[in-house]
Amino acid sequence: MRQQLRSAFNTRQYMLSKDFELYYYSDLHFVNVNPHTHDYYEFYIFLEGDAQIEIEGAPRPLKSGEICLLPPGVNHRSIVADTGKPYRRFVFWISKDYASRLMQESPDYVYLMQQASARRQYVFSYSSNALQLILSKAIRLLEEIHGNRYGRSAALSLCANDLILTINRSVYEEEHPQEAGEEKDLLQNLIQYIETHLEEELSLEALSERFYVSKYYLAHFFQKNLGVTVHQYISKKRLFACRTAIVAGEEISKVYTEYGYSDYSAFFRAFRKEYGLSPKEYRDIYQATSPTQTPAQSD
Repeated sequence: MRQQLRSAFNTRQYMLSKDFELYYYSDLHFVNVNPHTHDYYEFYIFLEGDAQIEIEGAPRPLKSGEICLLPPGVNHRSIVADTGKPYRRFVFWISKDYASRLMQESPDYVYLMQQASARRQYVFSYSSNALQLILSKAIRLLEEIHGNRYGRSAALSLCANDLILTINRSVYEEEHPQEAGEEKDLLQNLIQYIETHLEEELSLEALSERFYVSKYYLAHFFQKNLGVTVHQYISKKRLFACRTAIVAGEEISKVYTEYGYSDYSAFFRAFRKEYGLSPKEYRDIYQATSPTQTPAQSD
């Protein structure tokens, strides 16, 4: 990691920012601090060292790849046994107000916070792949914090929220492997069904009934896993099918109705937006560059 992203450790136990702060520490000859509490949330990502975490008077050894979530008011401290070894960690502070705003946006952001409050579970584990992903998100946020690029203010919130969600998702999927497998199966079945039923009604309501899940869950599930809405995904698949049929020589006037478009003007606008050409222009250019292509009838 670049040297300028590293912070010199100090014993300050209050936030300077009203929302969040992130620090990367790498210390030799670390001087242990006294037990203390915060009025904010602390994500402590342990990377390396001979260290343990003491929470409410109970010490616990730390392993690389573990994360501690310390809510406001929970007494804690880290203890380094061998100060001659490098002691590396990320410390991510989040204010109660910022956590509350995230909760209103989506409870997915505060899964660990809820676990810590309800079960008094403060230490969590995740896979090495998840650790690498979390570290990449943390480094990206640090680069924005220490940089001065255009859009910095907007990027800081985006990167912070991305890091928070990634930490929560990684732990949740580690603790719910069966559910993660079920979600993967649902996604594969949804994609296969859509691609083989493009000529049929594929509304959110129809898919909800077909797969026995609520349309609200389905909409959230699709956006989370594919990054697009159900409507956007189906539209792209239908347009691709139409394009394939058109270049194969099928009549444009028949193709669009076969794949769920009720009128030509809607199909025309969608096709032009997706491919930058009208259906006829796309067909003509394809035929001009493919001399073996059988000419299609004019529309």
